[in-house]
Amino acid sequence: MSDQPFGFGLPSDDPDEPGDGGPGGANPFAAFGFGPGDLNAANLSPANLGAMLEQVGRMLQSGGEGPVNWQLAHDTARQAVAARGDASVLRTEREAVDEAVRLAEVWLDPVTALPAGTSTAVAWSRAEWVEGTLPVWKGLIEPLAARMAEASTSALPAEAQAMAGPMLGMFQQLGGAMVGAQAGQALGQLAGEVVGSTDIGLPLGPEGKAILVPVNIRSYAEGLGVPEDEVRLHLALRECAHQRLFAHVPWLRGALLDAVGAYAAGITFDADTLRERMGSIDPNDPASIQGALESGLFEPADTPAQSAALERLETLLALVEGWVDLVVEAAATPTLPHAVALAETARRRRAAGGPAEATFAALVGLQLRPRRMREAADLWRQLTEALGSDGRDAVWENPLGLPGPADLAEPAAYIARRASVDDEVAGLEIPDDLSGLDDL
Repeated sequence: MSDQPFGFGLPSDDPDEPGDGGPGGANPFAAFGFGPGDLNAANLSPANLGAMLEQVGRMLQSGGEGPVNWQLAHDTARQAVAARGDASVLRTEREAVDEAVRLAEVWLDPVTALPAGTSTAVAWSRAEWVEGTLPVWKGLIEPLAARMAEASTSALPAEAQAMAGPMLGMFQQLGGAMVGAQAGQALGQLAGEVVGSTDIGLPLGPEGKAILVPVNIRSYAEGLGVPEDEVRLHLALRECAHQRLFAHVPWLRGALLDAVGAYAAGITFDADTLRERMGSIDPNDPASIQGALESGLFEPADTPAQSAALERLETLLALVEGWVDLVVEAAATPTLPHAVALAETARRRRAAGGPAEATFAALVGLQLRPRRMREAADLWRQLTEALGSDGRDAVWENPLGLPGPADLAEPAAYIARRASVDDEVAGLEIPDDLSGLDDL
C-alpha cells in the first residue's frame, strides 16, 4: 500500500498502481550529488574520495539540530528552484489570480453547503511556495525522521549500542543531512510543478489563503488547447473547494496530520536484522556504508499499527479529493466550456503518479492510489443523489460518521446507514484525540 519514507523502501508490487517516482530513489547518496557508480571501488581515487568527503563534511556542518537538517533542506530547495528559473510574479498575474478566486467562490456557493473559506487570494512564485509551505512540511517530516532515528538506535541491545556508539552517532548526523538534502530536492522539484497549496490534499499554506502559482499554471496549460484563463479558473475552483473544507471542518486538518504522526509512532526495526547489517559495515570504506544504506539498513519493519495509520490517512485523503472533484464538477460543468476535459486532465495527472503524489510517497511514506479516490468521488456522488448536497456535506460534521475503507467499496450500504443514523451521528461529541479513530 505504501512506500517507506525518505526512499528507504521498495516500489509498489501492484502493476496497476504508479511506481515510486519520488526523489531519492535507491541511491541515498544521490542527495549529495553522487550517482550509483560514483562510490564503486574503481572510482575511489584519492581525488574523488577527497572531494566526496569534503562535500559531505560541508553538508554535515551546514547547521541544524535534530533528525532533519532543515537549513540544508531550505537551501537545497531554493537552489533547485533557482536552477529551474523563477521570475517574480507580475502585477497582472496577481490580478488574474484574484479575479479567478473571486469567481470560483461565486460558482461554488450554489453547489455546497460549506461557505467560502478564503479571505485572501495569493499568487506565489516557486520560491514563495517553498518558503510558505516549509513550516507544514517540518511538522510532517520531523516526527517521521525523529522516530526513524530513535527506533533504529533502540532496536540494538545496550551493549551493542555502546560498542557502536561512534558509528551510530555518525549515521544519525549523516542521516539528518541526507533527509534534509532529500527533502530539499523533493520540495524544489515540487515547487516547479504544483499549481496551488493543496495539490497533495493537505493544507500546506497559511489558513484562509487561496494560493495559485502562475508560472506553473502556464506550464500546466501548455498543449491542452484550452485558454489559460479557463485553466486558471478551474484550478482556482479546486483550490477554493479545498479551502472550504479546511476552514469549515475544524477537525480535518488535525486528523490528517495526526494520521502521519500515528504512522511515525509505530515505526520499529528488527533488532537482529539491524545488528547483522551494522556488523557488515566498514566505517573506513564509503562503499561499504553506501551498500548498507542501499540494502535497507534503516528500513522499518511493517507493522499492523503502521498499516492501519496509513490506511486511515489514505482513506481520509481520498475522501477529501473525491469531494473536491465532485463539487468542482458541479460548479464548473454548467458554465466552463472545457470543464470535462480539464477534470479529465486532473484525473490523468493524478493517475499517472504526478509530482505531488511521488513527492508525498518519498517524504511521508504514502502512495496515493487513484482507484481509492475514484471510489470516494463515486460515493460522494451517490450521497448527493440520495441526500442532496446539504446531506452530503453534513457527513463532514463529525469524523465518527465518515465512510471507512469498506464503505468506499460498498457505498450503497453506507448511504443506507447514513440515512438512518444522521441524527445520532450528528449528536456525537468530537473527541480531542483523533489519532485512534480506526474508522477513518
